[in-house]
Amino acid sequence: MKYYIINLGCKVNAYESKVMSDLLDNAGYAKGSIDDADIYVINTCFVTNVAEHKSFQMIRKAIRNDHKIIIVCGCLSQMRANEVASIDGVDIVIGNKDKTKIVSYIDEYLKNKQPITKVYDISNIPFEDMCLNNFDKTRAFVKIQDGCNNFCSYCVIPYTRGGLRCKRKIDVLKEVTTLVKNGHKEVVLTGIHTGNYHDGTYDFADLLNDLAKIDGLKRLRISSIEITEINDKVLDAIKNNDVIVNHMHIPLQAGSDTILKSMNRKYDVAYFIDKISKIRGLRPSISITTDVIVGFPGETLELFEETKNTIRKVNFSKLHVFPYSLREGTAAALMPDHVKEEVKHQRVNELLEISKELEINYMRNYVNKVVTFIPEVYKDGYLIGHTENYLSIKALGDRSLLNTFVDVEIEDIAYPYCIGKMV
Repeated sequence: MKYYIINLGCKVNAYESKVMSDLLDNAGYAKGSIDDADIYVINTCFVTNVAEHKSFQMIRKAIRNDHKIIIVCGCLSQMRANEVASIDGVDIVIGNKDKTKIVSYIDEYLKNKQPITKVYDISNIPFEDMCLNNFDKTRAFVKIQDGCNNFCSYCVIPYTRGGLRCKRKIDVLKEVTTLVKNGHKEVVLTGIHTGNYHDGTYDFADLLNDLAKIDGLKRLRISSIEITEINDKVLDAIKNNDVIVNHMHIPLQAGSDTILKSMNRKYDVAYFIDKISKIRGLRPSISITTDVIVGFPGETLELFEETKNTIRKVNFSKLHVFPYSLREGTAAALMPDHVKEEVKHQRVNELLEISKELEINYMRNYVNKVVTFIPEVYKDGYLIGHTENYLSIKALGDRSLLNTFVDVEIEDIAYPYCIGKMV
């Protein structure tokens, strides 16, 4: 039988989809396409209304394609288990626990031909052991942590993913070592609350220092880290380990103290700016990208202007901008003064324009300079990939250079790419 997995959402979902794919491969199933698969797995997302809608859309599409077995897992299943299970045509429903048991659930279904729903309370469960030997890409994700205890007022993740829990350090080190031996040059540490990793008294900074010692690992990247988690030990790890890339993604969410407090974020603007200054004191050319939510309840024009001013003051190299999405069960859903959708849309566009300006300004620093990138895609004679500080590079070159380190001189900018010439 053939299977096909559609992945929606974050890097954690991407990692877990790859784990399920490996388990199915090892059980004798073959990868199929969206059209010919017998088993269709939808790993869903629930973080926004758009993500929820797209997840349901993918379920309906799978049913129309008349796949023999339809499996729905992930955050939508965790939050809407009964609704998903009641959809005619859905055969197996798994939440955010037991994705590693996908093969046994398929076996059970094939034997009994009865729908299966396996969704549990995940508020207090251990870390589900998962491991990959190969990620099929230059850049390999490694999930080191799951869940979150922060309870930001807009966010459902503590309910969809449960409380904070972490992979054992011995398992993380073993997995990364194996990935490097199998040819991966870059590893991305990922989780829901990555920087809060711990194994007893062993913390995130300890993990960074130990991973940096792995022979053959060229790039170590943190998928995202909260500003409050960048303590002195983490700063020392960044200072002392060149294998940690010159890029960090640090969510701001809002540049107004009033909105940050309403969001139940654990810092204010002054704290954020001070910590960024410390990072840049260690890495002057570092690329710092961020997430921003616009249109949060109570966000007046004046408060939005504060966010814009903070963004320019920090001088990020790129913004990921999201309109606030109301999620039932969160504190923000009950707040007064919700912002109109057309105002959110306008503010999103304003920040996207600022993001483009900031990104181009950062790119200009590298014109006429030599940089190293790893080509990940070959298209129309061009190699396309990223530098360690996440510049998007496009350069004429040979397909044989894919997944190798290539030096180019940046000659021009054709947004979103820096145009490089082989050195």
